[in-house]
Amino acid sequence: MYLKALEIQGFKSFPDKTVLTFGEDITAIVGPNGSGKSNISDAIRWVMGEQSTRALRGGKMEDVIFGGTAKRKQTGYAEVSLVLDNTSHIFDMEESEVMVTRRYYRSGESEYYINRRSVRLKDVNELFMDTGLGREGYSIIGQGKIDEILSVKSADRREVFEEAAGISRYRHRKEEAERRLERTDENLVRINDKISELELQVEPLREQSEKAKKYLVLRDELRGLEISVWLDTLERIRASNIKLEADYQETARQREEARMAQEKAYAAAETYSAQMREKDVEADRLRFEMQGREAQANELESAIAVLKSSIQHNLESAARLKADLEQQEGREGSLSAQIEQRRERLEEIEGQLARTQSDLKVKGQEAEETARSAGTLARELEELRNRADLGTAGAAEAKALLSALAAAAQEVLDRDETVRREANELEERLEEGQKEVRSAKRRYDDAVEERDGVQNVINGYQLRMEARRKKAEGAKDTHMKLQMEENALTSRIKLLTEMEQMHEGYSKAVKLVMGEAQRGALKNIHGPVADLLKVPDRYTVAIETALGGAMQNIVVDREEDGKAVINYLKRRDGGRATILPISSIRPGELREGASLSKESGFVGVGDQLVRFDPKYQNVFSNLLGRVAVMEDLDAAIAAARKYGYKFRIVTLDGQVLNPGGSMTGGSASRSAGILSRANELERLNQQLTDIRARVADGAKALAEAEREQTAAAYELEAAQSQLRQWEDAILKAEGELSHARSVVSELERQRESQESELEGLKNRSVQIETDTAAARVRIQELEGETAALKSEAEGKAKGQTDLQERTARIAQEVAQLTAVQAALEAEREATRSGLEELERLKASMAGDRDQGRALMADYEEKNQGFAQEIAQKEEALASLRLENQSRTDAIDRMNQEKLELEGERIKATRESQSKNEELLRLEGEVSRLEQKKVSASMEEKQLLDKLWENYELSHEAARQQRVEIESVPRASRRIGELKRAISGLGNVNVGAIEEFQRVNERYTYLTDQRDDVDRAKRELEEIIANITGEMKTIFEREFKTINEAFGQTFLELFGGGKATLELEDPEDILNCGIEIKVQPPGKALKIITLLSGGEKAFVAIALYFAILKVRPTPFVVMDEIEAALDDNNVVRFARYMRSMAERTQFIVITHRRGTMEEADVLYGVTMQEQGVSRMLTINLNDVEKELKIR
Repeated sequence: MYLKALEIQGFKSFPDKTVLTFGEDITAIVGPNGSGKSNISDAIRWVMGEQSTRALRGGKMEDVIFGGTAKRKQTGYAEVSLVLDNTSHIFDMEESEVMVTRRYYRSGESEYYINRRSVRLKDVNELFMDTGLGREGYSIIGQGKIDEILSVKSADRREVFEEAAGISRYRHRKEEAERRLERTDENLVRINDKISELELQVEPLREQSEKAKKYLVLRDELRGLEISVWLDTLERIRASNIKLEADYQETARQREEARMAQEKAYAAAETYSAQMREKDVEADRLRFEMQGREAQANELESAIAVLKSSIQHNLESAARLKADLEQQEGREGSLSAQIEQRRERLEEIEGQLARTQSDLKVKGQEAEETARSAGTLARELEELRNRADLGTAGAAEAKALLSALAAAAQEVLDRDETVRREANELEERLEEGQKEVRSAKRRYDDAVEERDGVQNVINGYQLRMEARRKKAEGAKDTHMKLQMEENALTSRIKLLTEMEQMHEGYSKAVKLVMGEAQRGALKNIHGPVADLLKVPDRYTVAIETALGGAMQNIVVDREEDGKAVINYLKRRDGGRATILPISSIRPGELREGASLSKESGFVGVGDQLVRFDPKYQNVFSNLLGRVAVMEDLDAAIAAARKYGYKFRIVTLDGQVLNPGGSMTGGSASRSAGILSRANELERLNQQLTDIRARVADGAKALAEAEREQTAAAYELEAAQSQLRQWEDAILKAEGELSHARSVVSELERQRESQESELEGLKNRSVQIETDTAAARVRIQELEGETAALKSEAEGKAKGQTDLQERTARIAQEVAQLTAVQAALEAEREATRSGLEELERLKASMAGDRDQGRALMADYEEKNQGFAQEIAQKEEALASLRLENQSRTDAIDRMNQEKLELEGERIKATRESQSKNEELLRLEGEVSRLEQKKVSASMEEKQLLDKLWENYELSHEAARQQRVEIESVPRASRRIGELKRAISGLGNVNVGAIEEFQRVNERYTYLTDQRDDVDRAKRELEEIIANITGEMKTIFEREFKTINEAFGQTFLELFGGGKATLELEDPEDILNCGIEIKVQPPGKALKIITLLSGGEKAFVAIALYFAILKVRPTPFVVMDEIEAALDDNNVVRFARYMRSMAERTQFIVITHRRGTMEEADVLYGVTMQEQGVSRMLTINLNDVEKELKIR
């Protein structure tokens, strides 16, 4: 076997797929430092299972993945494949070629393959174990390995020697056996703890079990006696119920007759009462009408009195009016004289006011004219003074401006020259900045375009990743739910199966008989009734109720078989059972079945609703042939009444109508479930088959979804890595572009500012010249205007004083005229008001006189109308009095008739009360008889309930289990004794029988298991001892061989001297350290720590060559192990390696010329691109042939 090829991709400095092919000779790998030569040996070590990042010259496992360079993106995974020739079948595999592959993702996931089949790391380690290969072998000698081996403690060198001796596999087996032994000891401790716990339970449970068995014997006897006593009592109760029913019917008939007579008398009394109420209503109506007419009469009387009072009032008012008219005629003459005087004074005041207003108007016009003249003069004077001041200030300002303009003109000339020089420099800088902007823009656009392209790819990958993630999650959830459903179904099926096998729910007698039948001791046993039929789910409750205790009846072939069962139960004290021999059982038939099928709610006859083997026809016809099944209790009651309670009826929900009319019902029977168990098992098994198929499909879908998700995650991660690179490039380009644009923008702003400033300077120069000429002209004009204004202002000031004196005089005259006008207006208003008042008084007196005369005439007319109205009302009042008298006579007649009706009503009421007393007496008798019936029914029901609650027996089933008793009192005494005996037992745990059996079986099982574990422990100790012995034998033999080979190899390499290997403790050869002692030619014997660096390296090489002689490996990788040797020793090393090349393939990483010359093929490793290794190949044998060197 030899190494045929090595494929590397994404590992350290090999991003691209690189394939190295090897022949069965010496291959040398050369190249400068840092080119990646040692990465090849690291790749071989890594693919063979190395887990130590330190051994791989890294900080973490992710470092083995190519990390990217400035020009290359990082890879998402590293993959190395090793192709080995297996024609000699060193590996236990049929293939002639073995390919080992390892792949590692950045997410931390590792994958291992052997011949492209996914395997575990353990499988890879076991493949290379004891071949010298693998991560613990000596086939790869890395940089510094020589010094490390020779400088560490002697005990730490054992690994290489154990691998060379071929006992590594044994050591692993021994360690595994020791771990198993440790776990066995732990299991033994746990088992002993459990046994100790069970030992504390076994004896108490044994005592409880014996007590429970005694209790069951007493309980069975008590059961038979109680059932018989209850049935005897039940028969007596039913006999007394017949006489009770006859008495009840007779009393009920008498009660009905009394009720009819009482109702007839009561109806007569009610008739009289109704007639009396009618009389009362009529009398009330008449009284109401009388009250209305009386009210009308009262109203008429009141109206007559009011009219008479009004007539008297009118007469008095007319007398007062006549006296007032006579007094008003004397006052009217004096008012006319006063009115005339007031009118004359008012005309005089109007004339004076007109004259005063005319004078005021003239004076006002004169004052306004004077004021306007004074105001105009003041404004003109103020304006002249202001203009003079402004002219003076303007002249001074113009002179200062002229001086400033001269200085500004010189400043503008200087600044213009400076700005023009700076503008030329700015243009050059601006052109350079614009070039940089265009370059940065191109780089930015290129990066954005690349980034967008990668982003589009990522969006696609993300959509795919999300879809695959959801698919994987959905598949995982589905698979988990299906597994949970499968586990739930499996548990339920297991429980039901165990219940079926253990006959759970059956009586002790059935369990014993079926257990004995399964063992073959009892023959021709078909099983309990419940096991021999199939019931559709819809009818399960009805059939279970119909069968009742008969579900546990045991079906056998013949009476002899039944006898054998009974004898067996008697011997075992196993309780009682009902036996159904097929040969003697007689079928039952429901003769009413044909007509019953037409009834509403009819489901069917019991034996027609179940499925069974035809040979059991008589059995189920006997048990269910006379049982009708109805949909509900209402339909069942209707059918029972119609057919006279002749047969048993069961509803679908388990209510029962027994022959004779009794009813049994309520919640479902406690035995429910025995029949439905088989149906449920069949259904659950079908569901389990379907679920398991779906679980398998779900597992496949989950594995496929996870594989797709992993692939999508890797693609997405690779694309995101590329996206981050382009985003970094965009950020960098953005920064450069932003900086360039800001520089150009600033330069353009400066240029615009300079151009604006030059334009401003030009305009400013022209303006300065214009302003200078204008300032000179303005100075001359202002100085002339100022002198003229000052002269004019002095003349205006004198005229202003005369106008002020005239204005004051006119204002005084206007005030005097205004006061006179106000006094006249006040007097005019007072005179006019008095005149109006006198005129109103005069007019009022004339109106009052006319009104008085009219009122007197009106009073006389009203009095005449009041007299006529009084006569009409007195006539209506007399008519009302007459009508009320006739209604009073009618009311008296009605009262007399009412008294007669009251007498008849009292007579009928007394007769009704008499009949009611008789009815109450009869109802009391009926109620007493009903209570007796209810009590008897309750007593009967209680007895039936006791039968069902205590023993789950219907009346019919209880009669089948009835035993003969001498007398009820004696049986009752025996029942008391049995109950006292049972009570004397104290608390009885019936479950202790099964619990004791279960715990005892568990105790026996654990005891057997402890013996098995003890035996396993002894076997493991024996295996460990055998492995240890074999390891000692092999190691002792191989160590001696390696020691001899080491001495021979040392002699050959050094040209003399001697070397030995010594065990530090020969008594403990498997654990002691190994010392290396050498004596180079011409020197004293030394231990290796005293040798020089070159001597140590050469001794280590001799040791490895010795190991390779004894235990040759298929190939050896040496990484610069001869670096410390001088040229002569390098040549020796190379020639010795050549001598061993026939048995071992050598792959040497070297810098030494002597080693290169001895190689057959040279691989050159270069790093033309920074961080990326490349391979070059030279076959020296072919070169020698072409050049004819050898």
